[in-house]
Formats: sequence, structure tokens, C-alpha cells
Amino acid sequence: METTIGIIAGNGIYPETFIAAARKKVPGVKLVVAGFHSETKEEVAGLVEAMEWFRVGQLGGVIKFFRKQGVSQAIMVGQIAPRNLFDLRPDMRTLVMLAKVKERNAETLFGAVADELQKDGIELMDATTHLEELLPSVGHVCGPKLKKRAIEDAEFGFRTAKEISRMDIGQSVVVRHGTVLAVEAFEGTNACIKRGGELGRGKSCTLAKVSKPKQDFRFDVPCLGALTIEACREAGVAVIACEAEKTLLLGRKDVERLCDEHQITIYALEV
Repeated sequence: METTIGIIAGNGIYPETFIAAARKKVPGVKLVVAGFHSETKEEVAGLVEAMEWFRVGQLGGVIKFFRKQGVSQAIMVGQIAPRNLFDLRPDMRTLVMLAKVKERNAETLFGAVADELQKDGIELMDATTHLEELLPSVGHVCGPKLKKRAIEDAEFGFRTAKEISRMDIGQSVVVRHGTVLAVEAFEGTNACIKRGGELGRGKSCTLAKVSKPKQDFRFDVPCLGALTIEACREAGVAVIACEAEKTLLLGRKDVERLCDEHQITIYALEV
């Protein structure tokens, strides 16, 4: 029986990365994509069996398309900012769903989307499905080897990031020599990196990026990519402490190349 996976595709290289991995891991798989105007790359259409374009907020249309294509499993890959998810003329199904959501944050909104898919017999898979080789193991990942002091800073930043993620403030911090320089909140990781680098005078700073307690990996996976490495280079961040087995290295070869080129170390820790 043919396996058909529906891909809810946002921006960046995440959709392409998943498509290549799924082709490798599931021979004969049929892949269909729900893309979004001004978000999804047009090139994705040439990589799959079927693709339709939607406005952000057309959940009913996405589900109808998936059912027509015989989708039984779906995956969310690529970023679409939660604040933009339903602001472009939501369809009736989206409006009904939103009326039931009391708190509108990323977790509740995407959780509600998963529930709607399930009503039509479509299972939303973890966003790391078929991408296990992109999840780093504990210890040195790439870049220069770390000295004891740098490892201590990585561990300090990791513990701090875990604590702020527990309070649902953010998932990243920038530290230097045991001092917290910047804490991520609504502004996002790159803005946190920039602010931390400025306060640390662009020298010997460490970025720690973690998952939240009880994080739902169906739609919320910590990611590191080339843009993160470039942001760290510009800010003077020399070490990135990530969470082992729970962080995706998107474009891993490019990430490793850039880390070697700019002398930035990625180091993975676990709770």
C-alpha cells in the first residue's frame, strides 16, 4: 500500500531537507505539499507529486487537499510565524477552531491544528521524523575543541536556558564567563544573539539554545542553520550549546563548514 505524506511547508530549507530524507527512508512514498504564498519556496513544487498553494489561515482548504490526495500522515516543516498564521482572511474551519482556543500562543494554535487534522484521520507526525541523523549526540559536534572554561560556560548557559524555557519566556540565552548577557523573549533568537554580542563586546560569548519542558515536537523543534552561524559570527559568539537529540542541524554540511571557517563550536548537552 502506497504511503502518502502531506507536508505543511513554511519557509527556509526545512521542507527540502525533509523531502530528501523521506525519499531515502520510505521508498515509493508519495509526497504532497500545502504551500503558502510569500512563505514556501516555489522550487518545492518540482520535488513532490502534488502541491497546492494557500493563504495562511486556510486550514479547511489544506485538509480538503490532503484528503483528496489520500494523506494519512502529515508533517509541519519550515517556519511560519504564529502571529501571522491566521491574519489573512481565515476560512470557516479556521474561524471555528479559533473560537475554541482560549489562549492564542504557538503551542495552543498548532495543537488545535493537529486536533483538526486528526478529526479527518490525518496524524500529525513529529517534525523530526526521518531526520534523526540531523540530531546531534552529546558532546563536541563541530568546530574547534573546547577548553574547560568554555565547557563550563556552555553548561551554565544550558542550565539558564532550560530555566527560562520552563517559564515559557524563551529558549535561548547568551552568556559570558558565568554572566547572563541576553535572554530571548518575543524578539527571537537572532535578536538575542545580536544583543548578547553587543553586551559581551563581541568576544568569547556563548549561545545556549534548548527545548521547552514537555515540548511538542510535532510543530516546535529547536533548529540551528547557516543563518544562526552567521548571526553568531557577526555578534562574536564563539560557542553554541544545544540540546542533544532534540536540536535539528538544518543544512548540516553547511553548518559544519561555516563553523570550521569562522571558528565557532557547536557543543551538545543533555539534561
